[in-house]
Amino acid sequence: MKAAVVTIGDEILIGQIVDTNSAYIAKALDKIGIAVLETRSISDERTHILETLAYFQNRVDVVIVTGGLGPTKDDVTKESFCEYFDDHLIRNEELEAHVVALIEKAMKRPASQMNKDQALVPSHARILYNEVGTAPGMWMERADTVFISLPGVPYEMKYIIDNAVIPALIEKYERPYIIHKTIITHGQGESLVAERIEEWENNLPEFIKLAYLPNPGRVRLRMSARGTDEALLQNAIDAEAEKLKVLIGDIIVGFDEGETIEVVLGKLLKDKGKTLAVAESCTGGKIAQMITSVAGSSAYFKGSAVTYATEAKVNILKVEQQLIDVFSVVSSQVAENMALKAKQLFGSDYAVSTTGNAGPLKGDSAVEVGTVFIGIATPKGVYSERLDLGQPREKVIERASNKALEKIYHEILKN
Repeated sequence: MKAAVVTIGDEILIGQIVDTNSAYIAKALDKIGIAVLETRSISDERTHILETLAYFQNRVDVVIVTGGLGPTKDDVTKESFCEYFDDHLIRNEELEAHVVALIEKAMKRPASQMNKDQALVPSHARILYNEVGTAPGMWMERADTVFISLPGVPYEMKYIIDNAVIPALIEKYERPYIIHKTIITHGQGESLVAERIEEWENNLPEFIKLAYLPNPGRVRLRMSARGTDEALLQNAIDAEAEKLKVLIGDIIVGFDEGETIEVVLGKLLKDKGKTLAVAESCTGGKIAQMITSVAGSSAYFKGSAVTYATEAKVNILKVEQQLIDVFSVVSSQVAENMALKAKQLFGSDYAVSTTGNAGPLKGDSAVEVGTVFIGIATPKGVYSERLDLGQPREKVIERASNKALEKIYHEILKN
């Protein structure tokens, strides 16, 4: 089973919005054994749409198109579908009733004729109902390819994918199984991880493929197995994961796509009944954002102080001015003092802090750009670690944030 995903919209091509639809659709298809061979973004232009539909005809089994279904003149997807399938638009009375009811309820006004024209659909299309919006999805077939058109609004697209498209594809096709397992590692780069598991990787079964997905401070190892025997695939994937535990267990923090460092840290804090606070300077609140992105984090996260300026460290955290004067604001001494003060301020069991020069300028310290100190305060004491992260600025912030969570995770784990 092969698929292609096409997003329509000039706003995507000029970078005005980021295409998140393709990623959502690809994941949904992958879960049911349909592999996406290509994603493509094209303009709101009839000729380009027609050329794209013709290109994918019989090359893939399913083409999912998002965008261009709005009520304005620049949305030409429905008309293009009619031209490609030699069809014409008709008014669907059930759809029009839905549009009118939705507009009157949500907008508190009568539906305009432009709103009502959302109910115009190709006469041969299978309608995929959109309960959360006015633009319906459309399913049309030609030769060996199914063409599905969906609205570009993400929450509307997701609703139709989950409630109509995926169930229909499962009913129509017999599909192979695709099993994934993602191992989350922290603290070592891609090349070092690859060296440590090279022999294991060389001896993987032929039906298991390994992909390296690196980010600053962490590497995800994704194993993928494809075949017709689901139990065989799952058992093989699990067995290989156990081998990885032996080889790199010291840097593994999770075994699922959703088990990021902030997720596994939260689980650990919950399991141990401990709490955490944060004091951030160069990371600017990134660590707190990562922690609070996890549902239920209020059970273990006490709070954060983003003391970006030197005076904020002194006035809010009560960092000792003498330490700053003697060692500079970017130093192990200040990082440790920040962590201790955050632990005291929030009454937490543990605290982590960051202070550094993320760049591009040095700020209040003469320390080289890319230098970051992470402070860790525990029930037994405090210590710090220096990182030299180079540039660019975004890399420094992301790597420092990941490293801070990794350090506090391992500290809590060993206690």
